Amino acid sequence: MSHKFGLLRTIEDSELELILGWRNAASIRQNMYTQHVIPLDEHLAWWERVRRRKDQKYFMYERNDKPLGVVAFSEINYRYANACWAFYSSPDSPRGTGSAMEFLALEFAFGDLSLHKLYCEVLAFNTPVVKLHRKFGFQIEGTFRDQYHLNGAYIDIIRLGMLRHEWDAHREVMYGKLASRYGVV
Repeated sequence: MSHKFGLLRTIEDSELELILGWRNAASIRQNMYTQHVIPLDEHLAWWERVRRRKDQKYFMYERNDKPLGVVAFSEINYRYANACWAFYSSPDSPRGTGSAMEFLALEFAFGDLSLHKLYCEVLAFNTPVVKLHRKFGFQIEGTFRDQYHLNGAYIDIIRLGMLRHEWDAHREVMYGKLASRYGVV
């Protein structure tokens, strides 16, 4: 899916080591459920499992011919038209990359996938991502108290969700904000 803010495209096998490097960066790992350094064989085995699943779709986010992040949809339920999503950008991605990725993810979710609802989970201490999702119109649906154990402590998980009509109502506002950032007319 191509857009003025970048594009979501198929991940090439040749990019798997690049993605692993991003995923293993401390700045990325600290905000993920899986926090250990992932060895290449584990990463490749995971990718093979992902490829075979019909309820998961992973994309490379690219802008100006440069790969800058990964957008993932999981738990895609075609019958009930809902899915979970997540993303991460490369550690050296330019400011605003997350917003562009989120816009394109929402366009894909409510356009290409024809979802009724998109949801996500964020570790409670990752307040910048919670704020980003809220800016795009996600609603906090709840807090899973002490849901995840990390470094000897229990961490809350924030669940956020968005319905198609909420994106329809908020889309133009976000498009305008991104258009001014990227100089799109």
